[in-house]
Amino acid sequence: MKALERYFRILEGEDRPKFTKADLGGLGTAAKELVESCRLCERRCGVKRLEGETGFCGAPGELVVSSVFPHFGEEEFLVPSLTVFFCGCTFSCVFCQNWEISGWFERGRRFKPEELASEIDRLSPGCRNVNLVGGEPTPYLPWIIETLKSVRSRLPVVWNSNFYMTAETVEILNRVIDVYLSDWKYGNDRCAARLSGVKNYWNVVRRNHDAVFSRADLVIRHLVLPNHFSCCTEPVLRYISDAYGERVVVNIMAQYRPEYRASEHKDISRRPNKEELEKSWKLADDLGLNWIK
Repeated sequence: MKALERYFRILEGEDRPKFTKADLGGLGTAAKELVESCRLCERRCGVKRLEGETGFCGAPGELVVSSVFPHFGEEEFLVPSLTVFFCGCTFSCVFCQNWEISGWFERGRRFKPEELASEIDRLSPGCRNVNLVGGEPTPYLPWIIETLKSVRSRLPVVWNSNFYMTAETVEILNRVIDVYLSDWKYGNDRCAARLSGVKNYWNVVRRNHDAVFSRADLVIRHLVLPNHFSCCTEPVLRYISDAYGERVVVNIMAQYRPEYRASEHKDISRRPNKEELEKSWKLADDLGLNWIK
C-alpha cells in the first residue's frame, strides 16, 4: 500500500522506528516544558501539571493506563496492534464509545515510564506496532517520551488521536511517530462544539493533518454520523482529496452506534442508515480516495 510504504519498510527490517533515531532526551525536556503550564492540546489550560494540577482532561503528572494488550480490532494492516489505552481525554464527546476511560469512570493503573516500557516489551512479540490511544494520548506526551527511552522492542509507533494537539506538540511527535491514526470527526466548528465541546476544531485539526502529512504515514478515520453527511462527511472527504489525494489511507467507518449520552441529541440518536453509508462511500470513490471501510 503506497500510503504506508515507510511503515512496511520498518516491519520488513529495511528501516528503523523514528524513536530509535531521535534525541529522546532533548524531546523529553521540550515536552516537559509544555506541561509546566500545560499547552499540550489546544485547550491550553495552562495548569501546572508537574505540581499536581489537572486541567480539562483530568490527566495527572504521571502515566495512567486503562489497559495494554495485543488488539485485533484495528485496520487489517495494523493488527495485531499492541495497544496502550490511556485514561482521560481532551474532548467530551456525547457519543464516546470509550466513555469509561475518557471520563475517568475507570480509574486506571499508574505506571512509571520504565514499568510501561517493560510491559510493552513483554507483550510485543507477534505484534506489528505500539498503538498509543485512549481516551487520548496527548496529555501524556512527556511520559510517553520517557517510556520510549526504555523500550527495547523495535516496533513502529502509532499515534491514535483526535488530533487536537498544539503545534508545539506536533513538532515533537513528528520526530518519534511512524504512523498517525487520526480521528477526523467533523467538517465544521458548530458540530464539534455541540457534540465534543471543543472550539476552533476545523482549523486546528486541518493544520495538524497538514503538519504531519509529509513527516510520517497517515491513516485518517472518519466515523459516519447519522444526519451529518453535508456538514461533516462531505467537507472532510473533499479536503482530504484536495490536500492529500491517494497518499493517505482513509477509513470511512460505519460502526457508529448511539453510546453514552447520544440519545440526548436527536440527530445522532440512531445508527447511520444504508443510504447515508453508501452516499459516503460513493463520494470517496468519486473523489478517487485511497479508502477502506
